[in-house]
Amino acid sequence: MVLKLLVGRFVKITEENMAFWFLFILLLGLATYLMVQRSVAHITRTPVWLLWLVLMIPAFLLSGWTLIYGAKQPPPPELILWSVFVCTVLYWVLFQWGRQVPRDTQTEAQAQASESQPTIQPTPEPIVRPIEPTEETQLRNCFPWSVYYVQNIEYRPQSVICRGQLRTKASNAYQQIKTNIEAQFGDRFLLIFQEGFNGKPFFVLVPNTQAAKQTDTPRRNQERLTRPGLALMLLAATLITTTLVGVQNAGVTLPPIWQIGSLFKLLSNPDVLFKGLPYALGLMTILGIHELGHYLTAKFYKIRSTLPYFIPVPFFLGTFGAFIQMRSPIPNRKALFDISIAGPIAGFVVTLPLLIWGLAHSDVVSLTEKTRLLNPDALNPKYSILLALLSKLALGSQLTAKSALDLHPVAVAGFLGLIVTALNLMPVGQLDGGHIVHAMFGQRTAIVIGQIARVLLLLLSLVREEFLVWAIILLFMPLIDEPALNDVTELDNKRDVWGLLAMALLIVIILPLPQAIANFLQI
Repeated sequence: MVLKLLVGRFVKITEENMAFWFLFILLLGLATYLMVQRSVAHITRTPVWLLWLVLMIPAFLLSGWTLIYGAKQPPPPELILWSVFVCTVLYWVLFQWGRQVPRDTQTEAQAQASESQPTIQPTPEPIVRPIEPTEETQLRNCFPWSVYYVQNIEYRPQSVICRGQLRTKASNAYQQIKTNIEAQFGDRFLLIFQEGFNGKPFFVLVPNTQAAKQTDTPRRNQERLTRPGLALMLLAATLITTTLVGVQNAGVTLPPIWQIGSLFKLLSNPDVLFKGLPYALGLMTILGIHELGHYLTAKFYKIRSTLPYFIPVPFFLGTFGAFIQMRSPIPNRKALFDISIAGPIAGFVVTLPLLIWGLAHSDVVSLTEKTRLLNPDALNPKYSILLALLSKLALGSQLTAKSALDLHPVAVAGFLGLIVTALNLMPVGQLDGGHIVHAMFGQRTAIVIGQIARVLLLLLSLVREEFLVWAIILLFMPLIDEPALNDVTELDNKRDVWGLLAMALLIVIILPLPQAIANFLQI
């Protein structure tokens, strides 16, 4: 049933505007390629283009079917179902087949895998040691027996692994040994402290490639990192695209984008533009504050990061969001937690007043068959616990059990802000929620939590078809994120409480309002 509904929506889209659909496929392909390149290219030998092709096969099948048979003959649901299933399995097989050891760091599992290989090889290659054999004594002296008793030193390509027994607090041990390493070797190495699968923490020394670059051309690298001109250009472009979407949401029919003259003539009317600005400014404020929270917190911890960059698109929401890139390693789990949670919290703090104001200025309409979670003209607030509570707070007795909402443009932006907050708080991989559970429970437990979240969201999508796209995205997202330098020291109780509150916020956004609470609120 869900699959037929999705196919029906696809056919409707292609009938209305075929050109925009194929433009969407083009941008989706580009975004998918960049996602694969950034997330898995460094941990698998499988070509990026091959992984990208596997991910895009379902979209290509839909487009090809439409080109051959037209929009009036929908593709069979079995074709979509089997293509998604086969491509998911094939992607996982190709990823695992080409999985390799990262060049800079090596986890405990990777170290054990390399140990399990035969010791006799036909053509052995010499091991590249980051330190000379004569420097091993200096390295051992950096580990006092009363702090961390080194039992074994292993040389890997571009890394040195030091295993032993921890004899003091993890935070004290990391700081003292880091100081000793810097005293002996300067800034030649980054020191990573990780917890192994056997529960014993170990140290890894990797060459500090950033130190040499910063020493050679510090001013040039800083300019290349920030790029304020690019950030401002993308900001202006996103303001234009979101305003266009806001104008369309207000009921104004725009000419095709290739009719530049007609489009410019229509948009030169200030009254038309003002209809789109409430949505555009509301959404961009929420997304911008979200990324600004990450950016300012990273600056507080002296982590080199880019300015927030918006991603403009001339359809859909008018933007694919915004992002920053961090070019320095995160020092510890405390910093990882603070940077990760700062974005969703900052975005939510801005979303809340905008959404309440927008709901107060929205119209109450009757429930119909078109009433859905993602229909701003007839939205059922009971699809979300938090949305229902805020709607009742803003509208009072106007909202009844048979009411839906025709959202004000600002309310649309605020509602999308809730969706963005929930998506980022999903405890999976490189999302903010994945970083949060990693900082709270460690990387191994975070992987388990991420896998459970994937399954639960997939089950939820069987009941609520709106979550199907989210579930598919999370299935392709890697569960492992980058560890902090000190990835052993645990958080304090205050941050644990904030992390649990963030997960509670995720739950009240995505779960529907229980009937008992709905009866009590009379909605």
